[in-house]
Amino acid sequence: MIMKKLPDAEFEVMQAIWQFNPPVTSNMLIEVLERDSGKVWKPQTVHTLLGRLSDKGFLRSEKDGKERLFSPLVGRDEYLQFETQSFVRQYHGGNRLNLINALYQGETLSRDDVEELMEWMNRRRNKK
Repeated sequence: MIMKKLPDAEFEVMQAIWQFNPPVTSNMLIEVLERDSGKVWKPQTVHTLLGRLSDKGFLRSEKDGKERLFSPLVGRDEYLQFETQSFVRQYHGGNRLNLINALYQGETLSRDDVEELMEWMNRRRNKK
């Protein structure tokens, strides 16, 4: 599957799905979506978004009596990694150091932040 960026509403639905131990129903999702967003989600809207996510290969859908059950085919970490890499390519020319500079431009890093960054860099260096 070639992954593509999700529109905000579809991403919100996936965020809700990733909170559950699958499979999930649309009613379960509506409850979480409304709780997390503070807005009303119409069942038809959620069904449309679930259909789109299934068509795009993000969800598996199966019928269980009158209920339709949904399970993620793409994990949260997998999608966030894709989004982050896409962002770095698009806005920072693929240069991760430019991203780090942009994140901390004009801000002072705490000693803990520097230590954590150094530990991460050492782990990355030792993997090669």
